[in-house]
Amino acid sequence: GEGVDRASLKLPGVQEELIKEIHKLGKPIVLILINGRPLAISSILSYVNAVLEAWFPGEEGGNAIADILFGDYSPSGRLPVSIPYDVGQIPIYYSRKPSSFREYVEYQAKPLFPFGYGLSYTEFRYSNLAIDPIEVNPFGYIKIAVDVENIGRFDAEETVQLYISKEYSSVTRPVKELKGFKKIFIKAGEKRRVVFTLPIEILAFYDRYMRLVIEPGEYIVMIGRNSEDIVLEGRFKVVGETAIVGERRHYLSYAEVY
Repeated sequence: GEGVDRASLKLPGVQEELIKEIHKLGKPIVLILINGRPLAISSILSYVNAVLEAWFPGEEGGNAIADILFGDYSPSGRLPVSIPYDVGQIPIYYSRKPSSFREYVEYQAKPLFPFGYGLSYTEFRYSNLAIDPIEVNPFGYIKIAVDVENIGRFDAEETVQLYISKEYSSVTRPVKELKGFKKIFIKAGEKRRVVFTLPIEILAFYDRYMRLVIEPGEYIVMIGRNSEDIVLEGRFKVVGETAIVGERRHYLSYAEVY
């Protein structure tokens, strides 16, 4: 509840033992999670065939879950958090600083399921990344376009995710940051093009003097299915001098679908 933390992220009570006993029946198992925070389920993943993260779905949640389980709707949700292997990995997040990478005796440094992760009943292919222009001033815009093709058998939705990073900055910066996303519906066999318009101002950060600035240099564009599964990369360059951003600024990119 409010203001109360849990010492463990495992399923409460005897739920893990119940799953292991049901597994002995040899029947396919779908684990449906109704929860408000990430749960550590690495110890029981091998006992289930699929996991459906429902969070708190509301009064129509049962119908929504049934639609997915019976194949009437292809799941299209994406994780808004990183799911750890165990509580000892916390804090764990995709936009970490490079120096925060650590190994564990029991686990990899990566999460069990990364930020932005989610499965579908179909498969999507990404291609034809285009960035225009490749040189831009600190208060300009760039367009980032990518083709997404549904190469599976189901009509479904895909969430195209845009991440940006900068290799060299005056202060340590995250390895990547989500700067745009777009959920699009694509019929089986169909291809659509997503075009992000990115104001360079949303790349601003606070420097060592606590000024909100845009630094010149080369930036990396990453298009991914999630924060770990990056399928296409490109680069553009911000030219000119370091620019100080005022109070009136852009905070979001936007996307169009063709």
